[in-house]
Amino acid sequence: MKKEVKVKEHKDHENSSLKGIQDNIRQTITKNSYVYSWPRCQQNMSAANVTDFNKLPGHIQDFLYYQHCRHFPMLLDIPDKCGGADRSAEVFLLLVIKSSPVNYDRREVLRKTWAKERLHNGVWIRRLFISGTMDSGYEKKRLNKLLELEQREYNDILQWDFSDSFYNLTLKQILFLEWMERNCPKARFLLNGDDDVFANTDNMVEYLKGLVDNDGSKHLFIGQELKNMGPIRSPGSKYFIPVQVHESDSYPPYCGGGSFLLSGYTALVIYNMSLSTTIHPIDDAYMGMCLAKAGLAPAPHIGVQLAGLNIPSSKVDGYDPCYYKDMLLVHRFLPTHMYLMWYRIHDPNLKCDLEKKKGLTIVCCT
Repeated sequence: MKKEVKVKEHKDHENSSLKGIQDNIRQTITKNSYVYSWPRCQQNMSAANVTDFNKLPGHIQDFLYYQHCRHFPMLLDIPDKCGGADRSAEVFLLLVIKSSPVNYDRREVLRKTWAKERLHNGVWIRRLFISGTMDSGYEKKRLNKLLELEQREYNDILQWDFSDSFYNLTLKQILFLEWMERNCPKARFLLNGDDDVFANTDNMVEYLKGLVDNDGSKHLFIGQELKNMGPIRSPGSKYFIPVQVHESDSYPPYCGGGSFLLSGYTALVIYNMSLSTTIHPIDDAYMGMCLAKAGLAPAPHIGVQLAGLNIPSSKVDGYDPCYYKDMLLVHRFLPTHMYLMWYRIHDPNLKCDLEKKKGLTIVCCT
């Protein structure tokens, strides 16, 4: 009981801090861009009062100290990416790709392959990379300069001044959704994913255009659905979540964070729910929490395979394009494999037969 009281006190303080932050006023500094006048976010020192705080790993302690922080200065912005808020419905599929500053090679390959901005089958596909900052001192300045140079050439990066770390992925999602609500609220659909996922965006457009009675204005959230999942309690795990961060031993259903598709309607619902939902470091689980809070649920799609494909034989090419050309999303491709796969599945001379696919099984992690 004592532990529960202390955790509750921490949450109450956090909610109070959040309300204070949300009461700050936006200030326009130019015609085309917004910045926020948020004060520098300070440590919530009361977090140290949580039971057994000193026994927690350093990165967990840091998360608890700054869990209430939701607003950071923008270093790179593209307020007119969607043509302005009023014209943003012209964007049929907005590709929102999580990318750390150091991942230059991944971004370059994606720009040339599945994330290429284009008019496909009569609808527009647009691209955004979302990022924070890495390292410190001169290395941080160099990486920021790299993104700045990319921005000059491609105009496709949103960057905030926060640490781009695994435990801040949820923060990255929230900051993007806030940006979307302001600059691109009418985009029809979004692909939200990592920069190492292979996405067949041509197939996505066909799938989304084929939806019955949903032009993006109704609920849609599909991916590799995970049910009956809960926090990992093992301190040695990358995904370690102690009870001080999340008391419940279960999560609502959610889709794996490697990549998922959602409607613009659902994206804004998640944003609105996030305003009153305590930040959780596992971003895909957090999306599920926000959906559940809104009375919505994710749905599975067999074309989204974040654990990869189980190729029937070690004697065949695991990167045979015939295994991938009908998929929507497959996780974890190296840049070289990504580049080659995109052009192989678009080879007009590619011939695939049913015999080649015989025995192919889907790897699933539910």
